[in-house]
Amino acid sequence: MSKRKVAVLGATGAVGQRFVQLLHNHPWFEVTALTGSDRTIGQPYGEGCRWLLPGDMPDWARTMRVSETAPGLDAEIVFSAISADLARDIEPAFAAAGHHVFSNASAYRMAADVPLLIPEVNADHAALLTAQRRTRNWSGSIATNCNCTATGFTVSLKPLQAAFGLRRIFAVSMQAASGAGYPGVPAMDLVDNVIPYISGEEEKMERETCKMLGTLQAGNIEPALLPISAHTNRVPVLDGHTVCVTVEFDAPATPAAIVAALQAFKPSALVAGLPSSPARTIEVRSEQNRPQPRLDRDAGGGMTTVIGRVRTDSVLHARYVVLSHNTIKGAAGGSLQNAELCQAMGLI
Repeated sequence: MSKRKVAVLGATGAVGQRFVQLLHNHPWFEVTALTGSDRTIGQPYGEGCRWLLPGDMPDWARTMRVSETAPGLDAEIVFSAISADLARDIEPAFAAAGHHVFSNASAYRMAADVPLLIPEVNADHAALLTAQRRTRNWSGSIATNCNCTATGFTVSLKPLQAAFGLRRIFAVSMQAASGAGYPGVPAMDLVDNVIPYISGEEEKMERETCKMLGTLQAGNIEPALLPISAHTNRVPVLDGHTVCVTVEFDAPATPAAIVAALQAFKPSALVAGLPSSPARTIEVRSEQNRPQPRLDRDAGGGMTTVIGRVRTDSVLHARYVVLSHNTIKGAAGGSLQNAELCQAMGLI
């Protein structure tokens, strides 16, 4: 199979760099364009980009010249790491011009005809792309991944929804500094501190999770009718979002039954076979002090959701801790996996 040409929009930023890193030697995709701000257009990527990630910048990227973020790039598939404000106008322009956009931005996540995807959770929602192209008269498309904190949170809930039914949920996040981008939160604000407010994050966790746990019916997503109360916090951790979850089921379930449901959860064979899918979607740790960002965020190459401290709760039914790598599974890696899914399903 010949590789399909792809571009990364906003390639010099923190998430854009993750795309570049993860697309290196990808078996299905070949990067043919990297875009950036006006300051970097025309420069070699190696000069215009301050590389922030462990390991070296790929050699092929170092010499590639940064392009303008505008339709017409030599790429069928476009990975968008631009801000939501820019994405509102730019992403539809790319889709109308025939590019298939896989976006990390929040601008179109809640649009009725835009799939909000985690392949292990709701791969069937990708079918919205067919109706989207028809109703919007696009030759391209837009698909999105969810808020980085909602990612591991939603993965953890999917098998519990299927096994026990979900009635209501309380969640408290401890979100890594990298979730704010670079340079992000000033060190004087974050070091020796916890910031108990992240603009828009609580609403995203609550709304986006319900959309992803909803059902596709007659070409529309019926969101799960699930009360979720989220409180989000920024903490002095580099990578890895941790969420403490308390859940009420339709009927009580023992910790052993919950662990069994989590461990038994497996995606479809099609999803499991995608290049970016990890060997294990969920890893359950039995130690009382796990998961921890420093120890567990790189499980499955940053694509595995790690869960621990599963126990009964005195107010609702159960509680646990979930960890997910926010810039890999929760951002660039998740978006890359979405593109793989849509290609495997013949939707792009």
